[in-house]
Amino acid sequence: MSTSDQKPSPPGEITMAVIGCGTMGIAILSGILTSLTSPTASPPPPSIPTRFIAAVRTPASAAAVTAALPFPNHLTVLHASNLLAAQSASIILLACKPHLAAPILSAPGMAAALSSKTLISILAGVTAPQLAALVPSDVRIVRAMPNTASIIREGMTVLATPLPDEATASVVEWMFRQVGDVVQLPAASMDASTALCGSGPAFFALVLEAAVDGAVAMGLPRKEAQRMAAQTMKGAAALVLGGEHPALLREKVTTPGGCTIGGLLVLEEGRVRGTVARAVREATVVAGQLGKGVQGVNGTRFPGSAQL
Repeated sequence: MSTSDQKPSPPGEITMAVIGCGTMGIAILSGILTSLTSPTASPPPPSIPTRFIAAVRTPASAAAVTAALPFPNHLTVLHASNLLAAQSASIILLACKPHLAAPILSAPGMAAALSSKTLISILAGVTAPQLAALVPSDVRIVRAMPNTASIIREGMTVLATPLPDEATASVVEWMFRQVGDVVQLPAASMDASTALCGSGPAFFALVLEAAVDGAVAMGLPRKEAQRMAAQTMKGAAALVLGGEHPALLREKVTTPGGCTIGGLLVLEEGRVRGTVARAVREATVVAGQLGKGVQGVNGTRFPGSAQL
């Protein structure tokens, strides 16, 4: 079923379908669709998707996607129609929960619908060989790990190498550059990339919230404290992206006998450095387990269990 009539793509026009179009699917589509309707700094590759299908499970989800992505000339929203979405597109972005990959890709008719097409997976922990076992051998598989900042086009996406071919790599990299920065790393690095980039925003948000609470405890209004802390974190990140090493940035702010060194020593005494690093390690382990189809992973974990 569809929230709008499904129209065939004009000759030569490329369609991309997002199966399981939740938060991340909406974020990615938002960036790409915005780029199509606004000037870009550099010309895109010759063949990029210009029509899109968002496939979801329920009418309520379809309504949510339509409200979040008001691009009726470029986007069709379907519910309970994964097969139709795959049949109508030449690029399929798989954005469902990891444990749903096998049921979706093994559904009747899906193999024929995917044949000779490009399948991009953003599923945590699900490897390219696992996907390859579920689809025809002529499917071009790309594994990507974006994050939620893609919704404001400030995301970080990691593409697993090797990529299928130069043409596919060019289009996929262009797509994700519309929602932020892109790096390419070997497939073996994807679980750690999931932990750092996928889970990272939550980790940094927790640190940000803690800093705001400390400021509020010392008398600052919460609204202003949150704005001040967020801008301070943004500025520090910008300096690092500009080439400043985090350790040198820290030393530049730390004067002898000053307030910064006093605060830093409290953080060191609280083992913040080791705890944050261990959080990334633990998330890496959990990501790998999720990709194997293990559910309730965190219920089987315990403090200090990440041994990488």
